[in-house]
Amino acid sequence: MSGPATLGETRIGPRVFRWGTRTYVMGILNVTPDSFSGDGLLSAGAEGAAVADKDGSPAADGVAAAVAQARAMAAEGADLLDVGGESTRPGHAPVDADEELRRVIPVVRAVRDALPDMPLTIDTTKHPVAKAALDAGADAINDVWGVSEDDALSRLAAERRVPIVLMHNRAEPRYNDLMPEILADLQRAIDRAIAAGVPAAAILVDPGFGFGKTPEQNLVLLRELGTLRHLGRPILLGASRKSTLGMILDLPPGERVEATLATTVLGIAAGVDLVRVHDVRANVRAARIADAVVRG
Repeated sequence: MSGPATLGETRIGPRVFRWGTRTYVMGILNVTPDSFSGDGLLSAGAEGAAVADKDGSPAADGVAAAVAQARAMAAEGADLLDVGGESTRPGHAPVDADEELRRVIPVVRAVRDALPDMPLTIDTTKHPVAKAALDAGADAINDVWGVSEDDALSRLAAERRVPIVLMHNRAEPRYNDLMPEILADLQRAIDRAIAAGVPAAAILVDPGFGFGKTPEQNLVLLRELGTLRHLGRPILLGASRKSTLGMILDLPPGERVEATLATTVLGIAAGVDLVRVHDVRANVRAARIADAVVRG
């Protein structure tokens, strides 16, 4: 397994992440009405959530709910928080830039004010949203279409000197050879980001569990996660509450905590550096045990 000597470190806002020393935990803040996991902060069914104002922005109590959730995740041991304003679940309703801005910017600004020492990433595919979120206090960009030919977000990351997460994705789950193709797609994305001016040390990769892959392909991806080490960049795994886990157990999103913990532990054994999760406390505890075994 690659260690800190090969991956080095990355500053994300107020904190330095020393790769290989332990597994870091990213908490998810969904500022959406239609999150697949049922935790969207604009969803009537989400704990502490509020209906959005008529213009699509979170009502004042919705922003307060986001801040409360962020504080709770910080207390539970989250190392960074990821704010997103557009669901990426299959069949989600597309959100234009103006609506996404109305959703996320008040939350990014409020969470930044409440937790000045917490690194924040903005989960978006849109340049205007990423730019405004960085202006509001976000520290990095999480691009779920990081393997696309459009390098606008990489150029923005280079211009603003912030890290970027490049996630693997495809419009259709068609592969001749799954893992070599994922590796090749991500390597091209890394090369494009470097060509755009992003330092290698500021690039993270995400294999895109649940994105452009069948459930069977997702399981192969989990089984062969270790091959991503060949990319030489920190790996983020986002399997939390995903539908593949629900299909195996025949359980709804809110009852997939144990399944998520299994992916966290398996990921750490394969050399994952970060896990992106909904249930922070449980995953922090699982990560600490797995780290004690795997990293000594």
